[in-house]
Amino acid sequence: MPVPGCLAPPDQPASRGVTAPVIDLHGVTPLDICSLRQACQDTEGLFVVAEDHYPQGGIAAAVLEAFAEDAERPRMAHCAVRTLPGSGTPGELMDAAGISAEHIVAAARRLVRSRERTSAEAQAPSVVEGLD
Repeated sequence: MPVPGCLAPPDQPASRGVTAPVIDLHGVTPLDICSLRQACQDTEGLFVVAEDHYPQGGIAAAVLEAFAEDAERPRMAHCAVRTLPGSGTPGELMDAAGISAEHIVAAARRLVRSRERTSAEAQAPSVVEGLD
């Protein structure tokens, strides 16, 4: 269900400037680990996992398990249902649950900003002062 939100038209204001591969893992057993590793390389290790149910035991857990033995693991933002649903249209319910296209794009942007901050901090020279 969140896959259509990930494939929203690029002219939507929320998705401007965000491009990423989309892998539909819902119902895929076993996981396509080769595709996950390729996506990890393509995205410099940044993943957004969106699922239309509670986070426990979901797709994000399966993705992390797939990388458990790897030296390099992806950084992940996890969009999942965290509260009891109410009533509304499907779009309203997805938005309220935090799994709409806008939420997925916002999670991707936060990951990119976080990586940029971490990269800038790693490149900043250390200042060590001697004691007199």
